[in-house]
Amino acid sequence: MAVFWMDGKFVQPEEAKVSVYDHGLLYGDGVFEGIRVYKGKAFRLDDHLERLSDGARALLIDVPYTREELKAAVTEACARRPHEDGYIRLVVTRGAGDLGLNPRLCARATVFLILDKIQLYPAQTYTDGIPLITASTRRVPLVCLDPRIKTLNYLNNIQAKQEALMAGKLEALLLNTDGLVAECTADNIFLVKKGRLITPDTIYGALDGITRRVVLELARQMELPVTVGAVALTDLYNADEAFMTGSGAEIVPVIELDGRKIGSGKPGPVTQRLIQAFHQATL
Repeated sequence: MAVFWMDGKFVQPEEAKVSVYDHGLLYGDGVFEGIRVYKGKAFRLDDHLERLSDGARALLIDVPYTREELKAAVTEACARRPHEDGYIRLVVTRGAGDLGLNPRLCARATVFLILDKIQLYPAQTYTDGIPLITASTRRVPLVCLDPRIKTLNYLNNIQAKQEALMAGKLEALLLNTDGLVAECTADNIFLVKKGRLITPDTIYGALDGITRRVVLELARQMELPVTVGAVALTDLYNADEAFMTGSGAEIVPVIELDGRKIGSGKPGPVTQRLIQAFHQATL
């Protein structure tokens, strides 16, 4: 059964409601985190809360709870489903205002969390890999909105997701307005070339994903050479391996992009090693 917490207290599903005047609903004005729960414990909770706080500060949203209070709410939510795996959506909106844009008319931010199950991709995806297309939709550029802020406005990603689904695929790759690789619609992207792990820098339009951070840490522990920088589409076409990372998705092998087989067309050895290491880290 799902668990709901709203503005300081746990509530029943029928009580989990926000105002129709909430600017998170009306304008996508807010930030959120997606947090995985393994065996009743939130994974990398401090990292998620720090990113949430940074995003809210960047948008001038005053979160009415301290980081410790939010941590306590998440911990209590997990305790209500002991030893279970799950997924937490922690949301901070600007709060209820009027039908205008003025954020100063929102007296108090709305904060809530949902703890429930999640399955983004079929189980077979993790063993066999996933094909991608490159979306024509481009990532919102840094000059317009910093991609490191995990905002509630996901229309850019949703448009690219629609393209993937219409093409018969589950995921799409997003390029930035300079034609460089940014990320997928809900996940970060990595490639492996000649034993080197490569991923786009956040400055090129990628979210600073928590699972992305974990994979970079694991790679360095495994003494894999790592490059974080600019990635072109051709780099992915000619990669030996590729995979996506995300809190909901974990690590998903990518075996094809735009009809081009990546490497052998099967999940590669580096990807498989990192999947195993990641599963160990979640324990």
